[in-house]
Amino acid sequence: MIDFGFDKLALIGGVALIVIGPERLPRVARTIGHLIGKAQRYVSDVKAEVNRSMELEELKKMRTEMETAAREVQDTVQQEINSATQAFDQTWADVSGRSIGSTDAESGLPSYRHPKKNWRVKRGATPQWYKQRQGVRRHAQSGAARVARFRPSPARRFP
Repeated sequence: MIDFGFDKLALIGGVALIVIGPERLPRVARTIGHLIGKAQRYVSDVKAEVNRSMELEELKKMRTEMETAAREVQDTVQQEINSATQAFDQTWADVSGRSIGSTDAESGLPSYRHPKKNWRVKRGATPQWYKQRQGVRRHAQSGAARVARFRPSPARRFP
């Protein structure tokens, strides 16, 4: 930027005082100050935008590097899983003495059946006396039946 010393600023102020005049000099100085402030803000905005774009490019570059590294790790893990699966299948085939594609009916072994977790069996395992003592409802009631059950009898009504 241009280097203005005190002597140069005094010379410019003296020339401006003679050319513009003492009446309009404060207004012109204020206007010039506003314009210089706007120019400085514009320059700082441009610098900030350039810095943001540079950071964005760096982040994009870092993102691509991380994605490639993640893909490499995923491929390595997938290869290890595949090799472990093949080794397990081979060992299973060797132990069971049959090929991998055979069915359980051919070998005579019982087929695997998922244990069904039946909530009725679980509920039925609890004794009725325990449910009654703990206040667990044993039967479902409709809203109307519940109201009728707890409605006071006509003999108890107050006159």
